[in-house]
Parts: sequence; C-alpha cells; structure tokens
Amino acid sequence: MRMNRIYPLFAALLVLFVLSGCSTQVNRIEPDEVRDLSGAWNDTDSRLVSEEMIADLLERPWVGDFRAETGKRPAVIVGTLRNLSHEHININTFVADIERAMVNSGRVDFVASSLEREEIRDERKDQDLNAREETRKAMGQELGADFMLKGQINTIIDHASKNQVRFYQVDLTLISLADNRKVWLGQKKIKKFVKRSKLRY
Repeated sequence: MRMNRIYPLFAALLVLFVLSGCSTQVNRIEPDEVRDLSGAWNDTDSRLVSEEMIADLLERPWVGDFRAETGKRPAVIVGTLRNLSHEHININTFVADIERAMVNSGRVDFVASSLEREEIRDERKDQDLNAREETRKAMGQELGADFMLKGQINTIIDHASKNQVRFYQVDLTLISLADNRKVWLGQKKIKKFVKRSKLRY
C-alpha cells in the first residue's frame, strides 16, 4: 500500500525534473557584445563592416574634390545592395548601419530612399490641403543626390567533415549621378573557421 503511494510521487517528481530541464533560459547581453553561435553573418559583422567601409569611404579624395568644386557637402543616397550569398542576410539592418555611419560622420548629406521619399511626398500633398500656410512645406524643394552607393555581399563556403570555413566578401561602389563615374570602390573580407560536432546544411 505504501509502495502504491510512492510510485505516483516518484513519477510526478520525474516529470517535474524533465520539464525543468527543457525550460528556456534567457540572459540579457549588451547590444555590442560579440556572440558567434553558428558562424553565419550576424549583427556584429553588419556593424563592423559598415563602420570600417564608411570610414574608408569618407577619407578618400572624392569628398574633398567635390567640396572644392561645388563649395558644399556631397549628398549621398543608398541604391541597391544585393545579397548574393548562400544564406539569408537581412540587408535592411546592413543599410541602416551604413546610413548611421554616414550621417553621424557629418561629412556628407544623406538623401532619403525612394520608399521614404514617397511617404514624405504624400505628407506634403496632405499639407497642401490641410496645413496652415505658415507651416506648409512646398513641393519641389527636395535635395537631389550627387552620388549613389551600391553593392553586394558574396560568400564562399569550404567544408570537410565537421569543419567549415565561411568566407564573406562585401563590395561597395560609390557612383557619381552626374556622369556615372565610380569615385570609390570599397571591399571588406571576413573569414570564419567553424568547428561543430554535427555539420548541418
């Protein structure tokens, strides 16, 4: 009779132990802390690559040449950045990192993207009808871009057994909208060695 009482208690404790072992544990970390889990492209790669490449872009002669010729800061817009890699890369976060680095530099003016401009133009149209005249923003006063930044991300994967080398190459090109001249070519390479107990594709 006593054993019949112990078995349900033991079973309940066993279930509780198993469930506690399967529970999710979350630890908060700093946004700039580096944590490479899978070896794939991550937020650290996006931030470091954008900051390094934009720092190089802003130190090149094209900035000074443009200011000497026109007397103003160059206006830049981001065009198409293509992900030609084997994996999913959130291009939007990479573009946001690039935009932040350029705007915060104070050396160039940054023009809103085509999607952003459409929303702003809709707001101006609404102001034409509904806003007071002294607060209304006129159409046709936009800042035209002088240069467009385009680029792509490529990867090469080399693997043998449980080991893998992941190679990333980011190429950016700055093009003059006035005459299609390429005024800056930037390239950043990242190489990661990944060793795991069970390789998945």
